[in-house]
Amino acid sequence: MELNYGDGDSDDDIPRLSSETLAVLREFLSQQTQNHVDADAAASAVSLVPEDWRMSQFWYEPQTAETVSKEVLTLCGFSDSPVRVACVSCPTLYPYLKKIDPNVSVQLLEYDKRFEQYGSDFTFYDYNQPEELPSELKHAFQVVVADPPYLSKECLEKVAQTISFLAGPGESFLLLLTGEVQRERAAELLGMRPCCFRPQHSSKLGNDFLLFTNYDPGTRLGGWEK
Repeated sequence: MELNYGDGDSDDDIPRLSSETLAVLREFLSQQTQNHVDADAAASAVSLVPEDWRMSQFWYEPQTAETVSKEVLTLCGFSDSPVRVACVSCPTLYPYLKKIDPNVSVQLLEYDKRFEQYGSDFTFYDYNQPEELPSELKHAFQVVVADPPYLSKECLEKVAQTISFLAGPGESFLLLLTGEVQRERAAELLGMRPCCFRPQHSSKLGNDFLLFTNYDPGTRLGGWEK
């Protein structure tokens, strides 16, 4: 390592690194910092089964899953009474919710039976039969998050039926993750508006996705679009 020494006495005699050595040191420290960030991200990542494109499965990026999960848990905190959460066709969210708060009450409604590993928290769901669900789930949830598997009008209409079946009486918080192409239908069917936050998927998709809510999130999720 090259050191430069001043010509004078006292403070000027303190060794100094050359500009080239400083550049190398900065690069090394930057790489060490990135390695720690990558290690922390790996440690916080959730183990998921592989995507199955035949079922139109595209998992969220960890940051998206964490952001939506934290919003759901914030909504749960608004009530003094126990809150139940329904995740409709969004299996990525379930393990993230449970990782952040193991005590949260979450029901996953999903077609893929690989998720039966979640035991009684799993309910088989086929959007083609939107209300063929156990009667104990009817109007039982204060927070409902849905991610329709397809971007068709028919699919959103049927998932909207399921959301209405699940949502409890009184105030219920609804979140919908779907393509930009569903903007008008989301407003018509569920009275939902898009937030500025943009969901991202691990498999880079060609369609732009939005997060819609039926409530004003304030500054969370970037707020509603103006």
